[in-house]
Amino acid sequence: MTDTTIVVRPARDEDGDLIGQLIQLCWAEYEGCIFDRYGEMAWLDTISSDYEERGGIAWCALSDDIVIGSVAVAPAGEVGGAWEVTKMYIHPNLRRAGLGSSLMSLAEEHASDRGAKRLVLWTDTRFEAAHSFYECLGYFKDGRTRELDDLSKSIEYFYSKTLGGEL
Repeated sequence: MTDTTIVVRPARDEDGDLIGQLIQLCWAEYEGCIFDRYGEMAWLDTISSDYEERGGIAWCALSDDIVIGSVAVAPAGEVGGAWEVTKMYIHPNLRRAGLGSSLMSLAEEHASDRGAKRLVLWTDTRFEAAHSFYECLGYFKDGRTRELDDLSKSIEYFYSKTLGGEL
């Protein structure tokens, strides 16, 4: 990576392959995480459209036309005004430099401006650095897990955060 400007903008459907490359790079760090772009990740072809249909938005951070970060947020469909954060990925060489926090702030602000009272997210049990990251941002793990029927045999932890300082 060269030292250039980072541009954060709403994702476009045509960004799917670039976002997929970032996800694949991040997953490669973890044993057993299998990236299947055209099987399990075919939704990347319509990432922007899908989030817009759900009332949300996906963003990507780019440097030299390479996606180096992503995040998305949309209504969670739960009673109580919860929104779900998804697709939070940062290029491994750029972690702990503030980009992840900036993207999460963007997602939180977007959801809050649209009435969200709480944010929720699920993260793979293998992504230990992500757990620490979310906890530093005020997200709490409540002990819930879910198993996904995917090639990676993923098990995920549930995290949530109340917005606006309310308990």
